[in-house]
Amino acid sequence: MRPSHEEAPTLAAPLTQPILQFGTSRFLQAHVDLFVSEALESGQPGAAPGGIAVVQTTESADSAARVAALANGRGYPVHIRGLHSGRLIDVTLTGRAIRQAVHVRRDWARIRQTICGPVQIVVSNTGDQGYQLDERDNASDFADPSRVPHSFPARLLSLLHTRWQNHPEAPLSLFPCELIEKNGEVLRGIAVELALRWQMPEEFIRYLIDHCVWANSLVDRIVSEPIRPVGAIAEPYALWAIEQQPRLQIPCVHPSIVLTQNLQHFERRKLFLLNLGHTFLAERWLREARATDETVCAAMNDPVLRAELETVWQQEVLPVFDLLGEGDDALAYVAQVRERLLNPFLAHRLADIAQNHAQKKQRRIAPLLALAASLMRATGTIVDQPLLTEMMAGDI
Repeated sequence: MRPSHEEAPTLAAPLTQPILQFGTSRFLQAHVDLFVSEALESGQPGAAPGGIAVVQTTESADSAARVAALANGRGYPVHIRGLHSGRLIDVTLTGRAIRQAVHVRRDWARIRQTICGPVQIVVSNTGDQGYQLDERDNASDFADPSRVPHSFPARLLSLLHTRWQNHPEAPLSLFPCELIEKNGEVLRGIAVELALRWQMPEEFIRYLIDHCVWANSLVDRIVSEPIRPVGAIAEPYALWAIEQQPRLQIPCVHPSIVLTQNLQHFERRKLFLLNLGHTFLAERWLREARATDETVCAAMNDPVLRAELETVWQQEVLPVFDLLGEGDDALAYVAQVRERLLNPFLAHRLADIAQNHAQKKQRRIAPLLALAASLMRATGTIVDQPLLTEMMAGDI
């Protein structure tokens, strides 16, 4: 239910940060937000445009507690633990980039105000369901500025429409961090589709397509546990691969950010080696009804299970990268993945990884089997994949 006009609060101080972020997840805290914090503290001129204003998009008590803690401006801990190139890392950093924190419904007027002012970059990480539309949203949401749309795409479209009306020439780059292939293009397509459905002005639709810069990117870091009320425990490894394009403004300069012309290369590595490895372990956990609290590290230290996963990597996945001409890089990435999965400090539970298991198999295994079949037709080389084929035939 939308809040009534009587419930609307008095407009508080405006948001003043150049980066507007939707989502308060522990992942963002230990990834994008920490990168910006480290860039700001580096003292390097131009390393980051400024701080972050974060928007809580859910009604959960945990999210509310995070926003309350972030709003105090004192920062939050990120505990980095694990092995990196064989060296033990065990440090606690402080994320200080988040300068303001608000709630999407309570503070909608402030968010609308800031989208017309200092915002240069929009970041989002709204989870697996974040791009889903809500049938309650409609064109009337734009007739009344106090009405808050229900879905993230409709909220974003409303804000972009406000910016177009008031600040149309200001550059804007959008960085959806959801784990969706070509996430920027997908989100842009949803926004344009909604704008067409609601018969919004043609000039605004051209603004969405030609003016706004929608970045395709890939995020990669295992963030296994929250620190309450705000903070996170994460591994040392981190990557944000961003596809280069004209007029793109990045949130910061950081060693873990890679600008690339070949984002698909990074996507394939992560999907078919790290993510597939997780799903393979989750499949065995489900089939064998293993301990409910078993972690990835514990599974990797089971000699039988470890041998099976190594067989999958060496015989059913890496040969596909060889056929693509990416074998050496994939082999080096497997070594990194192996070290990451053997991290004894992360309580990365297989029960969590096994959520939405059938959908994950379709995203992580089916495309690899299809790619292997395509390469076989093109090269005549057969990659035998019995374990993965058997997984896709299962009922789990």
